[in-house]
Amino acid sequence: MTQQSTVLVIDDEPAHRLMVRVVLGDAGFKVLEADNGSSGLTTLRAKPVDVVLLDMRMPGMSGLDVLQKMHEEGIATPVIMLTAFGNVSSAVESMKIGAWDYLTKPTDNDELLAVVKKAAEHVRLTRENRDLKKQIGQLRETRIIGNSPEIRKVVELIEQVGPSEANVLVLGESGTGKELVAQQLHEQSARCKGPLVKVNCAALPENLLESELFGYVRGAFTGAAQDKPGRFQLAGGGTLFLDEIGELPLTLQAKILRALQERIVEPLGGVTPVSIDVRFIAATNRDLPAMIAAGTFREDLYYRLNVLEIRIPPLRERSEDIPLLVDYLLDKLGRKNNRPIRTVTREFLDALGRHEWRGNVRELENVLERALILCRADTLDLRDLPDHLLASGPASRPAHQAQPGESPLEAAERQALEETLRKYAGHRERTAQALGISRRTLQYRLKKYGLTTR
Repeated sequence: MTQQSTVLVIDDEPAHRLMVRVVLGDAGFKVLEADNGSSGLTTLRAKPVDVVLLDMRMPGMSGLDVLQKMHEEGIATPVIMLTAFGNVSSAVESMKIGAWDYLTKPTDNDELLAVVKKAAEHVRLTRENRDLKKQIGQLRETRIIGNSPEIRKVVELIEQVGPSEANVLVLGESGTGKELVAQQLHEQSARCKGPLVKVNCAALPENLLESELFGYVRGAFTGAAQDKPGRFQLAGGGTLFLDEIGELPLTLQAKILRALQERIVEPLGGVTPVSIDVRFIAATNRDLPAMIAAGTFREDLYYRLNVLEIRIPPLRERSEDIPLLVDYLLDKLGRKNNRPIRTVTREFLDALGRHEWRGNVRELENVLERALILCRADTLDLRDLPDHLLASGPASRPAHQAQPGESPLEAAERQALEETLRKYAGHRERTAQALGISRRTLQYRLKKYGLTTR
């Protein structure tokens, strides 16, 4: 734990409170105690508490009474109910009215620690998400999400370059947000009230792209029944953004160079040049100097485009921005799919941080949308990620291997125990129920395979 979490134990049994204090204290928790429900509520109102361990049966106020009172007063601290083995139904009932989890007495130390850690982790992630939302609120003016030095440099460049009339070349891998940078440059410029006209040079064939860019006059070709202005003209008084400019054929590169130099275009079939008034932004994920060396891109056009250059870092070079991006994108996708998500687990974020993200933010958004659609709970976990993300990075889970001297049957049993225990976050009661065995049998097998500390 990076910050010490505080656990309040509300229990009328001094021996049990002592046991809990020792187990949790050794694990780094700060433990507060109350011997009845009333004093427990007083502590909750006066001190910050991360997790509550609440006994079901106590003189005076019962555990359910305390839980109900917390609900009425808006105290949202996670509550783990403590109940006798034969009274599990009451604990389940308490979960229906807001308890986080339950444990049966006598409490297994490993299980106690696992469940409390899980609740404390939930509290920490909830606070982190709240802090991230505050940061996102401050960043929404730019809509370029991130707080890494690399992305802050991009934002600063946009603020400096935006008000100028100079041509800008935006460089970056696919999915890094080149179109978003162009949008921000336009909005920061004196032309912000004019149009921002976007053209994807890779999406149109050469003959159609030329007519789209420069327009045509009536009769220029079969089907040209009337004059049509091109994108250079439609962007008049505003900004023209040519995305994927590295895909332009050489013949069109020469015509665009003339338009940039002389500020005129000639519509197809026309004889009179047309003046243009645009600010020009281009973007590419290609290596233009290498293309110049190969003879597939004009050097004079490159220098005309590259008056000012903005390079967007790939996501793998700013992985510290992933939590901010996840929070922002989940909010956006949740509204789109009508699937609000409360939080994500630390393991989920760790897996995202290990991935290479060759598709960058666009790939991240697609992964999150898939997880959002497939998730059956309000918290995203490793189970909601595609297999290729779980397999990426050095910290991915290794394939199960049999221990020396284990038979194939014992190896399979160990694997089943490990996977089920992991699935239920160390909760012995639920693990035993899922495996269809008694809690005593589970405890025996965990000791047999040396899994009691997991």
